[in-house]
Amino acid sequence: MSLRIAIFDDNKNIRESIGLLLATEPQFEVVGSFSHVLDCVDDVRACKPDVVLMDIEMPGMTGIEAVSKIKKEFPQVQVLMQTVFEDDDRVFDSICAGASGYILKNFLNTKLVESINELQYGGSPMSPSIARKVLNKMQSVSSVIKPEETPDYHLTSREKEVLSCLVNGLSYKMIGADLNISYETVRSHVKKIYEKLHVASLTEVVAKAINQRIV
Repeated sequence: MSLRIAIFDDNKNIRESIGLLLATEPQFEVVGSFSHVLDCVDDVRACKPDVVLMDIEMPGMTGIEAVSKIKKEFPQVQVLMQTVFEDDDRVFDSICAGASGYILKNFLNTKLVESINELQYGGSPMSPSIARKVLNKMQSVSSVIKPEETPDYHLTSREKEVLSCLVNGLSYKMIGADLNISYETVRSHVKKIYEKLHVASLTEVVAKAINQRIV
């Protein structure tokens, strides 16, 4: 079954370029292409995507606001933000709004397909620089919050190693290389970590790990 993808970008050339790129991948199906996000909830309801590619700078309403609306109505939909900006606040706000990953537009041709596949397998694709900025922002926020008492989540030693890597901003591939385990093994560990910590996103797992000093 094809992965259904909707594109939200006010630049027609970019929408068409992404559409052409994804058309070369048989596992993907572009089910919607939109120039604004004012009707994003209705658009998503109509085309039923599995993944939304969302430009952060949209007319009338920002992509960040749109993500929040989409995730509220369709929590199962994965959203990949795309922008030309490397801005700490934009990145952090996008992730907090519910975005599953983040990619810079200058990497679309080389990283988009890989990023969508990573989303499909439970990852949170971000460039190393973006991951570091999100981590720095989270650490800054958590530093002014009184740390919570650390409960016992019964994490294995390997799961703690993987969690530590996530907190340090490593991608699944980087974790696999660092710990000498396969991508699928990393994904399996992350799934168990999410279950044990009762979280549903990278943002939540990193925030909880930092605030409760789990690693």
